[in-house]
Parts: sequence; structure tokens; C-alpha cells
Amino acid sequence: MWAVVPIKDFTNAKERLSQILSPQERHSLAQAMAADVLGSLLEVSELDGIAVITRDAEAQALCAGLGVRILTEAENQGQTVAVMTASQTLKDENVDSVLTIPGDVPLVLPQDIRSVLAAHGESPAMTIVPARDFQGSNCVTLSPPGCVTLRFGDNSFYPHLDAARQAGVEPLTVELENLGLDIDTPDDLEELLRQRVRTRAQEFLAALGVGDRFGRDPSDRAPESERPPVAAGGVK
Repeated sequence: MWAVVPIKDFTNAKERLSQILSPQERHSLAQAMAADVLGSLLEVSELDGIAVITRDAEAQALCAGLGVRILTEAENQGQTVAVMTASQTLKDENVDSVLTIPGDVPLVLPQDIRSVLAAHGESPAMTIVPARDFQGSNCVTLSPPGCVTLRFGDNSFYPHLDAARQAGVEPLTVELENLGLDIDTPDDLEELLRQRVRTRAQEFLAALGVGDRFGRDPSDRAPESERPPVAAGGVK
């Protein structure tokens, strides 16, 4: 089982947060969230490897020294194309299963990934973790890679279930609170600020005082030991 993480350019990231965060703040937040996701994946020894597909030089630098494989793309063509490209590359190398997770789910913990792996059935199989609103698909595991046609977007969860059944695969849904929160909108950001601070993304937002922009300031911080580590080169 390999994990695939598609990462868009950090520059101009998360434009739907522009009413709350400046362009540079959004850039740094995207970088911190990616580091959080990679940090948790690196703690999951059950994975055979981790591949990041990106064209962003800073994202590639973040992966340097982490033992994370970098797959490059010439241009951003969206999450669906990135995931399909990475999955096909791994399938061609005889990888039998791929877990796809975006770089903007900063609360994900190693045990969340392990829960998905433990629930995943024998090939052909699809395990999917929905976004908290049951619209998006925040983690999709396929055996073999590409056995279900994926189309990510704001309303992808139920279409993915339908696509699996059309492909003759009965999808398994696993609801996980941490993985259910992807950060795209001000509401998502506000929900992240409500959570106990234990990630680099939350630390970054707290240092900026972003909570005050919503009329609150998170103060409940987890000990450093509870935050998943990232090796040299990651966001501190």
C-alpha cells in the first residue's frame, strides 16, 4: 500500500480563505498543512511508501530528505488528474493498492490512517472517508489502483460511491473526524481553530492571532510530544 498526496502550488493557495488570510498567510498555511499530513503518514510503518505529486518547488523541497517520493507534473490540472497520474505510475510498478489523501487535512493522525488500512478489504476494494459535510472525499483507498474512476471536487462523495458500484466494487465508508476536516472555506478554518492545538497549521494560525479575526483565540494546546514529527526540511 502506497499513499499518494497531491499538492497544488503553495503560491495563491486556498483562495477561498482570502477574506480571512493574506496571500502570504495562505501560502504558509498550505505549507504547514502539507507538513502535518506528511508527518502523520511518515509515522505509519504499514505503508510501503509515500508519493507526493506536485509541480511546486517548495513542496518538492519539503519532501527532500523525508524519504518521500516526488512525482512531478508539468502544470496543475487538478486533483483528479494528479491522483490518476500518480496511481497509474505506481500501478505500472506493480503497486497493488493506493491510498489518496489531500495535503489540507492537518488534523489527521497516524491512527486515522491505520484505521483506514485496517478497514480496507481484499481486492477489488474501495474504502472512502467523507468530508464532514458528506460532500467531498477526503481519503480514498483503491485495490487495485484505478479500479474505480475518481472525480474529485466539492460534491464527489456520493458520485464516488456510485462509480464504485458501477465498477462492480462495493464501497466501504469510514467516518473519521480528523480526516473529515479539510480546510477550504472560512467555516472550515473556524472549525480548525475550535480544535485543540496540536498541529503546525494550528500553531501557525495561533501565532498570527487568526482566532481574533473570528472573535476567538484558541489556547488549549497539546504537548509537543503529541504532534507528529517531520524530519529535517519540514515546516517547524
